[in-house]
Amino acid sequence: MTDFAISVKKLKKSYKNMEVLKSIDFTIRLKEIFALLGSNGAGKTTTIKILTTLLRADSGTVKVGGFDVQKQGRKVRESISLTGQFAAVDDILTGRENLIMIGKLRHLKKPKAKAEKQLAEFGLTDAADKPLLQYSGGMRRRLDLAMSMIGNPNVVFLDEPTTGLDPQARLAVWNTIRAMSKSGITVFLTTQYLEEADSLADKIAVLHQGKIVAEGTATELKKNAPPPKLVLSFLEKSEMKRAKETLTDYFMEEDGLTISLLTDGSVKQATEVLSKLEIAAIQATFAQQPPTLEEAFLSIIGEGAK
Repeated sequence: MTDFAISVKKLKKSYKNMEVLKSIDFTIRLKEIFALLGSNGAGKTTTIKILTTLLRADSGTVKVGGFDVQKQGRKVRESISLTGQFAAVDDILTGRENLIMIGKLRHLKKPKAKAEKQLAEFGLTDAADKPLLQYSGGMRRRLDLAMSMIGNPNVVFLDEPTTGLDPQARLAVWNTIRAMSKSGITVFLTTQYLEEADSLADKIAVLHQGKIVAEGTATELKKNAPPPKLVLSFLEKSEMKRAKETLTDYFMEEDGLTISLLTDGSVKQATEVLSKLEIAAIQATFAQQPPTLEEAFLSIIGEGAK
């Protein structure tokens, strides 16, 4: 049995004269949370459509769950689930009725029992008999994910699953995604929120202009980001003004009573900055701000200096 839940080799796709995917390659291991990042129009949705048999590739080999998407499309569809950016639920039905309906469509022997289990696992039991018109955005998304788990898929595709959710609802969805992975499900995730990929993904790939331009863990990708920033905070504007006059050799960004200095990340340079402040008797607190995945992403696609 292969160690890979998904294997993509030399995948190409064009629309008329526009080449969208230019021979991309990547693999995703079993139980892994994989995030595909890219700007709008980079080809993320096209990639998901091909992997879920909704779109035919021009060339290349794609296997999902060990099945060839071109030759064994039915087997692929039986082993996966796809959740898009917007909850695919029926507003007229209750949460329980939505789940039972999907269970019947999946030809489950006991769809009602499965619905009850999903309601409990996704924290929706108390709202089970409410019509979806009364659900919040976070509840609707949790129900959508609960529906996607019916049929016990091996691979779940989540296309921007937290779009439009408030921070609390987003964190709840994150916990659900982590639980999916722990239960043995492979998760393929696309997202516009870089902190989401940073928090969740075991592996990340960056798709840019139809090519995979970087791949690795969040920590590995952050090596492409600028060095850490030294952040200085002040209680008085007069103190911050004196600091700016003292540290003219450094490029700095100002935000309220805070200055961020771009350094080389070394202890030596941080010590030099703090020594200058101490000699000048300037009152400040400091912290080192590590590089973010967003900074790494912008640097990778060539927009870090913009």
